[in-house]
Amino acid sequence: MIRSAVSIAFAAALLAAGAAVAGEDAKSAFTPAQREEMKKLVHDYLVQNPDVITEVVKVLQDRDEKAQADKQKALIASKSKELQASPEGTVIGNPKGNITLVEFFDYNCGYCKSLFPSLLETVKADGNIRVVMKEFPILGPSSVVASKAALAAVKQNKYSEFHIALMGHKGALTEDAIMKTAKDVGLDIARLEKDMKSDDIQKVIQRNEDLGKELQVNGTPALVIGTTFVPGAISKDELKKLITEARKS
Repeated sequence: MIRSAVSIAFAAALLAAGAAVAGEDAKSAFTPAQREEMKKLVHDYLVQNPDVITEVVKVLQDRDEKAQADKQKALIASKSKELQASPEGTVIGNPKGNITLVEFFDYNCGYCKSLFPSLLETVKADGNIRVVMKEFPILGPSSVVASKAALAAVKQNKYSEFHIALMGHKGALTEDAIMKTAKDVGLDIARLEKDMKSDDIQKVIQRNEDLGKELQVNGTPALVIGTTFVPGAISKDELKKLITEARKS
């Protein structure tokens, strides 16, 4: 490990030296002969130790990833109120839970549906998790219809039931399938269709879209647990681990 670290440090120094040699300032700092000698030194070392280049690249990638993760944590912290708030009422689990988990999702997203059973089981078993569902319809027109119907279901106090039913729906999610599911969970369809046309519902979807862009949500599902951003579906064990870590912090 020590030898590897020394090799990486030496290679990095050589690369930096090579960059300096190639720069304009090098013309005044080194003679032509010195510049050529340094170039040869860098070239010969890297030719003899090609694996070092890969190690250097990995170190730089890890550093960049950590910097990006730290930046995203800071951004999440700055947006915590917007993330955890749900004035539209799209909450499942315990509304007074001691930890809030946020999910950006789409009803047509297969990965969202594969994650949902683990999420629901974890929420039920724990009993103290508040889940804010951010309607984020990005997978076509029927996704928008489903989100509008779900948001309209809030006005009939059936968001959670409707959400669970839609996430469990098998097959294509057509408008007929959405309305059939709504009817099956006891929603008043005439009222639902009227409420779906509300400007307030479109504003919620737009607000979620804007928030998603700020947080660089490029797909679904996307979870925010504490200050940790999780792109994509994860296992139940990973989910429980992140919830435990968020509670500790």
